[in-house]
Amino acid sequence: MTPRELIDTANVPGGEQLRLYRRGGDFIIAIGGNELMNSRMSGSEEALAEMSCDRLRSDAAPHLLIGGYGMGFTLRAALARLGPDARVTVAELVPEIIDWARGPMAALTAGGLDDPRVELRLADVSGVIGGVVGKYDAILLDVDNGPDGLTREGNDRIYSMGGLARAKAALRPGGILAVWSAAPDARFTRRLKDSGFTVEEVTVRARASGKGPRHLIWFARAA
Repeated sequence: MTPRELIDTANVPGGEQLRLYRRGGDFIIAIGGNELMNSRMSGSEEALAEMSCDRLRSDAAPHLLIGGYGMGFTLRAALARLGPDARVTVAELVPEIIDWARGPMAALTAGGLDDPRVELRLADVSGVIGGVVGKYDAILLDVDNGPDGLTREGNDRIYSMGGLARAKAALRPGGILAVWSAAPDARFTRRLKDSGFTVEEVTVRARASGKGPRHLIWFARAA
């Protein structure tokens, strides 16, 4: 087996250290004992964008907020689905993630960060959400492995009742809150419903080929 090569590390504010590995032509981002991302398994991250775009009710110029750049798969898929007048704001807390995207993982980025439709904000996505009202047609969250603060405890507030209320307020009427998770979570489903969202749960595969582990995406529509 090809060994993993440590490329770089990054400190998550208020959380643990991220590590970027390369194994052959593949990249892995890990935290503690958890593998957060693997460039071989992009299917569910792409589905997060594609299925969100398919559920938009707005006109030809929607505005999306993507929380967590990751390896850029969600951003790339959204840009491929959206028209020329769309806007996509990307909120990424860890600057090194963007450095990796423009450096060792530039081939995966494929110029998405330089697309004129994209605004990059080096900021906590919860703060970006909380600072606006009625701005976004969709908010796509993939900042943890599910609806809890894995990368940093502070992320718990994103998935709390208060955090969901702020997300709902930041959406335009009929907007979509889409949350990626490695596994189901019945308590979070109930929390979404109690926050006034109509909820759809969709199971997707980790690989674009339709194989690999099953992941889950909540699509919560604001009333």
